[in-house]
Amino acid sequence: MNRSNPARSGRSNGGADFLQLDPSEAPAGGLADWLTDRLRTAISTGHLPVGARLPATRTLATDLGISRGVVTETYQRLTEDGQIAGQGRRGTVVVAAPLRTATEPARQTGRDPVLRDEESLLSRPGLDAFDRLRDLPAHIDLTPGVPDLAAFPRAAWMRAERAVLSDLRSADFGYGDPAGTAALRRAVAAWLAQYRGIAADPDDLIIVAGVAQAIGLVAQVLSQHDTHEIAVEDPGSLGSRQHLQNWGLRTLPIPVDDRGLRVDVLRDSGAEVVMATPAHHFPTGVVLDGERRRELIHWAKDGGLILEDDYDAEHRYDRPPVPALRAMLPDQVIYAGSISKLLAPALRIGWMLAPTRYKEELIARKRLADLGNAGLPQLTLAHLMESGELERQLRFLRRRHRTRRDAMVTAIRNHLPTATIHGAAAGLHLTITFADDTDDAALAAAALDRGVKCHPLSWHCQLPHAPGLVLGYAARTPTDITAAIAQLGTVRQEVSGRRPAPGAC
Repeated sequence: MNRSNPARSGRSNGGADFLQLDPSEAPAGGLADWLTDRLRTAISTGHLPVGARLPATRTLATDLGISRGVVTETYQRLTEDGQIAGQGRRGTVVVAAPLRTATEPARQTGRDPVLRDEESLLSRPGLDAFDRLRDLPAHIDLTPGVPDLAAFPRAAWMRAERAVLSDLRSADFGYGDPAGTAALRRAVAAWLAQYRGIAADPDDLIIVAGVAQAIGLVAQVLSQHDTHEIAVEDPGSLGSRQHLQNWGLRTLPIPVDDRGLRVDVLRDSGAEVVMATPAHHFPTGVVLDGERRRELIHWAKDGGLILEDDYDAEHRYDRPPVPALRAMLPDQVIYAGSISKLLAPALRIGWMLAPTRYKEELIARKRLADLGNAGLPQLTLAHLMESGELERQLRFLRRRHRTRRDAMVTAIRNHLPTATIHGAAAGLHLTITFADDTDDAALAAAALDRGVKCHPLSWHCQLPHAPGLVLGYAARTPTDITAAIAQLGTVRQEVSGRRPAPGAC
């Protein structure tokens, strides 16, 4: 409904100091359209930057001498576009700016945008690659592995924290067990039994600061046992590879195809340890099929050790659950998971289960690393798990993520019709690949120049592989996702045909 009849609005001709808005400029019957356009333009040009707070609807309506309903309708339109959002006591703030169109000039740098520092970062990622990419501005961030942080259950977390604090003894504020609080280990054991089919004794769990720390602890213990090489999936997580290499382990690439890890190549490699994501491979999303799972289990029974990264197995939409390898082979699998993809990475809470022969060494390494995770967040998370709040959050997120996943798949089919989609049935991201010689690092750099941030697939490869992009959808609205993919379609036309550097993915 357009509440913009000037005769009924009783607007004045005084205007407002805010953006020097003058309602007398609006065409008859088009007041809401005019105000929406003015605010959208101000956001696009930076006069209202991301984080800027808009006046309350009543205040702006009074200043302009117009109906409050006109301002409310305008704010609602911009909210649906994903450009503003209500943030409680902060009021209504700008959260995203519209993408620059392909006809608008790129930033003036004196050289082609795909040849700037962004392309160097995206084609040759160093140890600081994730930090540098995170710091680069983008209108729409499709970075994979990021959950919907706006959906964090703040009210439920605060209730749980208050409940924990009300019962906490003074002694509980002291140093605790480096393996984690008993309450969280019990809660995680129950969660793993329900969602991952793992029967675990709470005493066998080790609470860690995310899967990243688990990888580091395992790498240290392996080095102590004279293991200096670990097989990894290829493509496979650049971040995980960096953590392993940081502790001196060589990462031996084992190819992944549409059935998962090539166990025959793993066996021929002579590697004694492999890190894998069998339930939802990162980044392609493939599930290790039944025959390959059996092959991997036989390999482990012959003396191999598996580091299982179960990073987002709860997020599935169009396929049945896949049991964790740890559930079938506890003596040969070190299992790691976390809350980062379900609640927020900032909590830095994860867990690991290790064969008995490694448990005490891992706890000792954890003790030396940080004396154990902070106790209060552990107890708060345990309360969320035991109260059923985390289960309700998962059901809510699955519905939201499915809608966003569907929007991305539709947009890819419309704007990148020749791309092949991988891994859409589960997770927080999907991967697309191209059959031609597109330089995916150049494509990602050019997309960033137009305001869209994502990962080139080559970031996550050691072996030659088809070029592509890794696209996260969990943290963006369907409107944002559609706009971003449309922009990627335009940019792809500009960089298609550029060949990646020798040895690139």
